[in-house]
Amino acid sequence: MPLMTRRSYLALTAAAVLMPKAGFSAARVSLGDAELVTLSDGNLTLPPDFIFGPAPQDALAELAPSLGIDLTAQLTPPCNVTLLRSGDRRILFDSGAGPTFQASAGRLMEALDTEGLTPDDITDVIFTHGHPDHLWGVLDDFDEPLFLNASYKMGRAERDYWMDPATIDTIGEARASFAAGASRRIEAIDGMLETFEDGAEVAPGVTALLTAGHTPGHMSFAVSSGDTTVMVIGDAVSNDHVAMARPDWPSGSDQDTETGAGTRTRLLDQLATDGMLAVGFHMGGGGLGRVERAAEGYRFVTEI
Repeated sequence: MPLMTRRSYLALTAAAVLMPKAGFSAARVSLGDAELVTLSDGNLTLPPDFIFGPAPQDALAELAPSLGIDLTAQLTPPCNVTLLRSGDRRILFDSGAGPTFQASAGRLMEALDTEGLTPDDITDVIFTHGHPDHLWGVLDDFDEPLFLNASYKMGRAERDYWMDPATIDTIGEARASFAAGASRRIEAIDGMLETFEDGAEVAPGVTALLTAGHTPGHMSFAVSSGDTTVMVIGDAVSNDHVAMARPDWPSGSDQDTETGAGTRTRLLDQLATDGMLAVGFHMGGGGLGRVERAAEGYRFVTEI
């Protein structure tokens, strides 16, 4: 079977080429009286060019074997939705891909069930950004809001970007479906959606940090309780291999590759310096780990 092209990946909906992987695994950490758990939404299926297209190709070919990357094979990054249990709050960071993006993703309901939860138990849904694997799961099979008892929160700049009618014409043909899907879903929850700015406390102990580049208003979140802080970084660092080893390289997954590389470099330096736990949406090992400096770049050390 030939590799998908970058364009064919971006156009995928329900006709994804791989079925969901079996099994479910989660990472969890206690934060004082609160608990943070990662929930598997399955995985994506990506052509290598989607991530690696803008990277320096000769240097990439030299680096890839040491990271266990086959540059001729499809990439299947995991999708880790973060759940925070704190008092009477059940907070989701992102809502997963839902049923209409890729068949290998959209398993959040199954994951919630393993935690003894239903969508009605969720009190808050806080979005890192508006890409399909993070937003499209906000609606059910009937295009109705799934989390009926939840409040919804998204950075103001991110919300405004996806709701701007000009975005579908300026984002590029390959990502036009992203813009159309985001605006439709945000419109469906707009009456329940609160927006916030960089530095805002969006829930008790949850502080927003602008980490733009992957999208114009991408947000990460410092989650603090007791003496522990975990940084939910979404796609500010989009994988635990090349993005870690060479954070200054441009990534094709970032809408603004230059800003994304700068954000990624600063964020990894902060995480490594502070020794802070981080949750990456597309990191392995349940997504929870620490960033350590390597001889060149960084590496991600998982907690499980």
